[in-house]
Amino acid sequence: MSHTYEKVSGNKARLNLTIPAEKFDEATQAAYLKLRHRINVPGFRKGKAPRKMIETLYGEDVFFDEAVNQLLPEAYEAAVEEFDLKPVDRPQADIEEIGKGKDLKLKVEVFVRPDVTLGEYRNLTVQVNRQKLTDEMIDARIEQDRDKASRTVEIEDRPVQDGDTVNLDYAGTVDGVAFDGGTAQDQTLRIGSHTFIPGFEEQMIGLSIGEEKDLNVTFPEEYHQEDLKGKAAVFHVKVNGIQTTEKPELDDDFAADVSEYNTFDEYRAAIVKELQERIDRNNEAIVENALLEKIRENTQIDIPEAMIEDEAEYLLQEMAMRMSYQGISLDDYMKYTGTTRESLIEMQKPDARIRVINDLVLEEIRKAEKIEATEEEVEKEIAEQAERMGQETEAFKENLTESQKNYLKNSATIRKTLEFLRKSATVEDKPAEEPKQEETEKPEKAAKKPARKAAKKAEDPAEKDEPAAEKKPARRTARKAQENPEEKTDAE
Repeated sequence: MSHTYEKVSGNKARLNLTIPAEKFDEATQAAYLKLRHRINVPGFRKGKAPRKMIETLYGEDVFFDEAVNQLLPEAYEAAVEEFDLKPVDRPQADIEEIGKGKDLKLKVEVFVRPDVTLGEYRNLTVQVNRQKLTDEMIDARIEQDRDKASRTVEIEDRPVQDGDTVNLDYAGTVDGVAFDGGTAQDQTLRIGSHTFIPGFEEQMIGLSIGEEKDLNVTFPEEYHQEDLKGKAAVFHVKVNGIQTTEKPELDDDFAADVSEYNTFDEYRAAIVKELQERIDRNNEAIVENALLEKIRENTQIDIPEAMIEDEAEYLLQEMAMRMSYQGISLDDYMKYTGTTRESLIEMQKPDARIRVINDLVLEEIRKAEKIEATEEEVEKEIAEQAERMGQETEAFKENLTESQKNYLKNSATIRKTLEFLRKSATVEDKPAEEPKQEETEKPEKAAKKPARKAAKKAEDPAEKDEPAAEKKPARRTARKAQENPEEKTDAE
């Protein structure tokens, strides 16, 4: 077999494949032996008709398609290897010449990993908004642990206060007439959550267990139920029970309960260290993204659509995995949001395009600068991945496949390439923006009508807990699963 290769464009290659006549004739005979059982020839049982008889009846080319299908994959793969091509899509083949006793000639066009024309990438200057650790961040993080260590206490000796959780019955009327969904028993409401109709929760304050009262409220003008918009309503309520949440004091006992530390000062110092490390990683990613954005602007590249579609599909799979941590399936998410798989793929394409370009650009810079990860750097990458997977390094390493080892080696190399870019760059903080004039406050969203439980909505799975560099091969950051929203009644 003999083949030639030419570049049609920056992202498309053309292969001219020539398969010798004798090899094509062998494939045609193999096609006859494979297909003869399916062909009816008068006077012959199926599978017994001679090849010549079938060709006379159905045409000389009756077995050509099958012969080409047998020969094309091997010839194509040999040419791809010979010319060191990197296809990114399925090839499109056309027959140039075919016939008995003739060489089979095929023209195959395929999109390949595109040419990348780099612009400036060394010694760049970027301006970014880097995060800084604040006391508010530290306090909020400690408050998370404090909430987890809190306990619920039944209240019997005082009336309802702001922040209490109340068990209540209610029955609503408009102009003295009960309305659909306006009545419920044993409902739970946290006072101050603003989940019921405006004015409802505030009037609950001061009621004691067993006490009943009529609450006068007005449905918002933008309420979702047409016949209740702007209507005055009366809800007769009865308090069945009161609970409050007791939080522990921030002292050494608290620290010992929620951490491995014996004193609050040690515990707080560990929290500061944890948050600072996270912010440092975030800032590193912020700088990388700014550099990559500037490098993309300086780069000329023609991306095959197939590469973007493949990456968009990958991003959708990541999204589905994150949602599964929340107990939400992709099918349920599409039902909740009225989307389709195709529309979600389209939504992912802008990010997919960025990630594909970053991948190609970083690879080109790596080659230009001859950057390769050392054995120690690869070992570090493996150890970090093992830690993320919650496994011992040696056990994790032993179970790695060859492709996984190559992936981690590539990740270490990309990490080193990004470090090269950061070290050569000048990073400046963006000047503070002038504060914008505050817009007129919008009215509070209308609460949903009481009584019927609302379906929990899937949280946006695209939200991140921290920014991550927009790149495919390097340190793909797993986004943390977000907690499911608390179930609420429809008096929200």
